[in-house]
Amino acid sequence: MVLQSFVREREMAAVFPALFMITVLVLEAAVVVGGFPAALQLERRVPLATHELELSRLRERDRVRHGRLLQSSGGVVDFPVQGTYDPFLVGLYYTKIQLGSPPRDFYVQIDTGSDVLWIGCNSCNGCPQSSGLQIQLNLYDPGSSSTASLVSCSDQRCSAGVQSSDSGCSGQSNQCSYTFQYGDGSGTSGYYASDLLHLDTILEGSMTTKSTAPIMFGCSMLQTGDLTKSDRAVDGIFGFGQQSLSVISQLSSQGITPRVFSHCLIGNNGGGGILVLGEILEPNMVYTPLVPSHVTDIFPQVSLNFAGGASMILNPQDYLVQQNSIGGAAVWCIGFQKIQGQGITILGGIFTEQNVLINWRVNSL
Repeated sequence: MVLQSFVREREMAAVFPALFMITVLVLEAAVVVGGFPAALQLERRVPLATHELELSRLRERDRVRHGRLLQSSGGVVDFPVQGTYDPFLVGLYYTKIQLGSPPRDFYVQIDTGSDVLWIGCNSCNGCPQSSGLQIQLNLYDPGSSSTASLVSCSDQRCSAGVQSSDSGCSGQSNQCSYTFQYGDGSGTSGYYASDLLHLDTILEGSMTTKSTAPIMFGCSMLQTGDLTKSDRAVDGIFGFGQQSLSVISQLSSQGITPRVFSHCLIGNNGGGGILVLGEILEPNMVYTPLVPSHVTDIFPQVSLNFAGGASMILNPQDYLVQQNSIGGAAVWCIGFQKIQGQGITILGGIFTEQNVLINWRVNSL
């Protein structure tokens, strides 16, 4: 996936969010006196926020300008962003989405390191009931939405998710399910549902239109670790990974948006930012491809020292075995293991691939 980001330049006054343009309206005199022009009468094109121009109108002007920045040939899907990186304030960025018929609001954490969108569902074990972020938490109930349906194991989307370890199947229930474990030790598990996602699309000319699209997402029945805490609780996690079950991949497969998303996260002044699905048309934008990290860039060389002065230098590909991904992250297993208390290290079969091993039976019966 091509990830694109942009910087939104803040050309606003320190107090009021509007662009002040000073123009010369009336030229009282064109006489040059002593080498200097006569006085000019200057007026503001956009007055200050007084009785002449209410603050709401200034905000509307800023919204229109925001829309011009997000223009593209096919429009972009716009999501509001709240939160900040500061762990002493919030420590995460989140957005609000709408699901179901009738639509209900859900606050979800923005996560570019995982694939799946999931929401806490009714009868969830460990789902927080309140949030220190001063937001209203809601549990998704498939039975209360007229457009909801459950995803079975025979669904092609479930089969695609099995390949990326984003879904699994139980032979007893025939229900497409998932289990995710995150890097901080927290986890969630549940089943998949399908329902309408409500979209706000900004078109050319700053016009906004509303639409819906069916998506498959996780319905969390169990949360563990930090996901159970209420201080920074949200309704779920919005994954923006590369796999087929990510929302951006699903919308792209339906021809609604390209496989492109852009975001600009503000770290100060209360945080927030911009998150859009779609391509941004900005003349000053600079694009660069993302090069996947290689295992050699992450793990070090390992030196094995043996009796008699023999040694073996191993590169990461010589001692690591790649396993299936967990939550969209690649998992690598080390090909050797030290046995505690015995002074023995077991070398796995990966060492035989690039080395000649000669086994001597020193003692025989």
